Amino acid sequence: MSEILPKNNIFKVIGASSLGTLIEWYDFYIFGSLAVIIGHQLFPADAGASALINTLAIFAAGFIVRPFGALVFGRLGDLIGRKYTFLLTLVLMGGSTFLIGLIPSYKTIGYAAPILVLILRLIQGLALGGEYGGAATYVAEHAPKNRRGFFTSWIQTTATLGLFLSLGIIVITKNILGAETFSDWGWRVPFLLSIVLVGVSIYIRMKMHESPMFTKLKLEGKVSKNPLKDSFNNKANFKMVLLALFGATMGQGVIWYTGQFYAQSFLENTCKLDFNDSRYILLWGIAFATPFFVVFGAWSDKVGRKWIMLTGMLLGIIFYRPIYKTFLNDTSEENFAKNELFSSSQGFAVITPLANQVDSLRSLETKILFTNGSGYTKVQIDTISASRGILSAPGTLKDKILPKPVFWKFVGLIFFQILLVTMVYGPIAAFLVELFPTKIRYTSMSLPYHIGNGVFGGLVPFIATLMASFEGATPLSGLWYPIGIAALSLVIGTIYLSNKKDESIND
Repeated sequence: MSEILPKNNIFKVIGASSLGTLIEWYDFYIFGSLAVIIGHQLFPADAGASALINTLAIFAAGFIVRPFGALVFGRLGDLIGRKYTFLLTLVLMGGSTFLIGLIPSYKTIGYAAPILVLILRLIQGLALGGEYGGAATYVAEHAPKNRRGFFTSWIQTTATLGLFLSLGIIVITKNILGAETFSDWGWRVPFLLSIVLVGVSIYIRMKMHESPMFTKLKLEGKVSKNPLKDSFNNKANFKMVLLALFGATMGQGVIWYTGQFYAQSFLENTCKLDFNDSRYILLWGIAFATPFFVVFGAWSDKVGRKWIMLTGMLLGIIFYRPIYKTFLNDTSEENFAKNELFSSSQGFAVITPLANQVDSLRSLETKILFTNGSGYTKVQIDTISASRGILSAPGTLKDKILPKPVFWKFVGLIFFQILLVTMVYGPIAAFLVELFPTKIRYTSMSLPYHIGNGVFGGLVPFIATLMASFEGATPLSGLWYPIGIAALSLVIGTIYLSNKKDESIND
């Protein structure tokens, strides 16, 4: 029977666990949030689009090794305990992040720069592979069974809040230092700052006690001597590992990384939105949606975990393409040219037709205002394509700043995507904990979680961007990857998963 703690104590457990996990997610995600800038630092100046793809590949490498971290640290967690294992993962993650902030650029050390960053990303991935399972297991083993979904859902907020924190610190740093300084060396500040956050978290975690369930197991001499063998050689347990992966975490992973990371990449790199604008949109969407992790976690205690998670996958399958098509349409050059007002920090800033013949753009003179950050410069553009309504001027509109109505429309679309994330992610910690016995829980739940999220989910930005770059592809082609994975998981989950809630986790 789990030890039912007073409410103030259980929230201390949640707070201590969540803070460290949030900081680890922050450390892991600042790299992805700065992929474009880091790409320019790690690769030759003439690398072009391949710099972004190569940087996303390094980012993805951290996800690929997460399952190995789950095996290594899951085994340690089931052998020596939850507390000390995720103390170790926190130190590894924080140290690696700090060192990434110190790596010289390609101009200084050549290809040694991306190689060193790749090594540190691999260490980050291994550490994160051990962190989540420990934190989720630790909280679940303190929580009463009829509120396990509610209490573990607080841990679920940390991944999104870590992204929120990383975006917030990046935007603040850039605004303080200025765009040029930030691109030069200021991007390192968020990496270096993590060492302070990690230090605070280590201090708090050192004061934590071991999980009562694991302590009881250890006193009774029932700790697994070989967690890997007990997890994967046992046919019934291995079946649950596979069901958890293909019926739940695989689909959950692609929904998570599409709604947050690919959305950010798409807005910045495909739609060419302003750096701050793309991040403000995501920050607002996260702020509005984050409470729903707890809402759906608590609801899963009443109605079960399965159908909430699968509904989130289904809605993603249905709505992803319409949402991203809207992003494209509303930021297209044609659409911008038809608007009387739009902004861009590098290129076209404001369009004001000098005649009222809005149905015949060919004969209009158009006043264009350019901005270099210190003010607007007026120029005249005489040639306009009447057939498509696109300004005939060299280059492509980039760093677009959206009109307020469109900005908030985009916030709403990001909010909806993150709402789907809360549906698939809010209940999943309780769902995974309830599948496996205490003595091998850390190992058994960590592996499917990190394959589903680290491999299938974490590769979404890289694979989707790569697919969209193929000859004959459209900007929406990359969405077929998360849609296909979510659809497969939906079918398997619908057929084979049971609708668990309030399961005993004492065995």
